[in-house]
Amino acid sequence: MTTVQVRLVDIAHARSGDKGDTANVGLIALRPAWYPVLVKHVTKQRVAQHFAGQIHGDVDRFELPNLLALNFLLHGALDGGGTLSLKTDAQGKVYSTALLRMTIDVPADEARAARLPGASA
Repeated sequence: MTTVQVRLVDIAHARSGDKGDTANVGLIALRPAWYPVLVKHVTKQRVAQHFAGQIHGDVDRFELPNLLALNFLLHGALDGGGTLSLKTDAQGKVYSTALLRMTIDVPADEARAARLPGASA
C-alpha cells in the first residue's frame, strides 16, 4: 500500500500548557476534512512513541469533535510541574511545537480524498 508522509504542522495547529506534572496538548485540525485523519492516525500510542524518553508516564487522548481537536495528557512530562521543575520549559509550552513536528503515514487514497498537503490529485 502506498502512503503519503504528512507533517502535522501542515494540517493542524496546537496549544500546550501545564497541569502539575502533566503536559496538556491540544491538536486542532486546520480544516474539517482533516479531523478524521487526525483521529485515525494520531493515536495515544503514536504520541507516546513520539515523546519516548521525554515523558515518564502514560498518554491519555480525548476527542473533541465539536472543536475538530484532540487533547493529549502527557503524564510525567514536567519533572514535578512549574513550581518544582528545573526544566527550561517547566510549563510545557514547547510540547505543542514538538507534537507538530511529528509525521504520520496516511494511505495515498485517504490522503487524496481528504486533500492533504503532499497528496497528488
